[in-house]
Amino acid sequence: MHTADRRMTRRMCTAIVVAAALWLPLRFAAPTATAVPRPAPPRLAPNAVSAMPSYVRRIEPAVVGLRVKARADAPSSQRLGARRAGSAVIFDARGYAVTVTYLIVDAESIEAQLRDGRLVRAEVTGMDLESGLAVVRLAGNGPWPVASLGDSRDLLTGARTGTVAVDEDDDLVHTASTIEGVRRFSASWEYMLDRAFIVAPAISSWGGSALVDEQGRLVGIVSLRLGDAPHVNLAIPLETFVPVKDELIAAGRVTSRRPRPWLGLLTIGGDDGIVVDGFNDAGPARAAGFRRGDRIVGVDGVRVATQEEFYERLWRRRAGDTIDVAVRRGDTERVISVRSVDRYTLYRSTSH
Repeated sequence: MHTADRRMTRRMCTAIVVAAALWLPLRFAAPTATAVPRPAPPRLAPNAVSAMPSYVRRIEPAVVGLRVKARADAPSSQRLGARRAGSAVIFDARGYAVTVTYLIVDAESIEAQLRDGRLVRAEVTGMDLESGLAVVRLAGNGPWPVASLGDSRDLLTGARTGTVAVDEDDDLVHTASTIEGVRRFSASWEYMLDRAFIVAPAISSWGGSALVDEQGRLVGIVSLRLGDAPHVNLAIPLETFVPVKDELIAAGRVTSRRPRPWLGLLTIGGDDGIVVDGFNDAGPARAAGFRRGDRIVGVDGVRVATQEEFYERLWRRRAGDTIDVAVRRGDTERVISVRSVDRYTLYRSTSH
């Protein structure tokens, strides 16, 4: 064989070997996996996505608007008006809702507007004048959407919350809020909470509105708007309500606590001590000899310097006891004796 032929033969053998080396792995390799086409994930239409925060969506069905007509001649109507509006929150599947006492005290009729459009009658079931909370029951068989109850004892200053209410036009109003303070709170009308939430920013329709945690669980009921603009709200922690709610439903008031003595004094606490600022028309203090401007300095022989101390000494006694209140008027000090009363005898704690 010629040299050229031998070179050609070697080149052909080399080409065959290379081709075989490339072809055999492809021939016997496992078949390549082919991706199965999947449908695109569904997309919600823009108008199907709620703009409300999740905490609002969770509590909203249980928030109702209340329209209250009170007796025009009732003492509470002189201060609050005979027609009132606010919110309540359904906490029991039987139709029981919690609100603030001042909204429903002396009520002759109550209408409740639900978020699903139903308008039903409501009746006062019970009042806790010490905490400032009350229970109403919606008329009818429901079904009633119920709020989830949280543990307000877990909330500290700085906790993120939300405030949800129904305004006078039956529109839902809400705002993201923060607990700016947790402290004792006392007010002029013989009222004190050992633990209260100071919430900011304030909501415009505050009476009876829901204070919820980040999960939309009810942790308090907003009662007051405090201070100058920008205001803050005061919320009553739910821990004051949960232990007594069954008593309010069953008896119309908290029967496990002895009745507090009530005088009907309106006072201002501050740097000048405890100053008499007015009287409740239904209270015994009005005719006992107090004057506006009197400075209260003692109760039953014990000196008091703050509004909180005044209430603490007063509430050590029982409703019906005669209380000796020492006052300073000008340069003289005198003791005024006043027979206290049980406030619940002055207000109807139920609609029956």
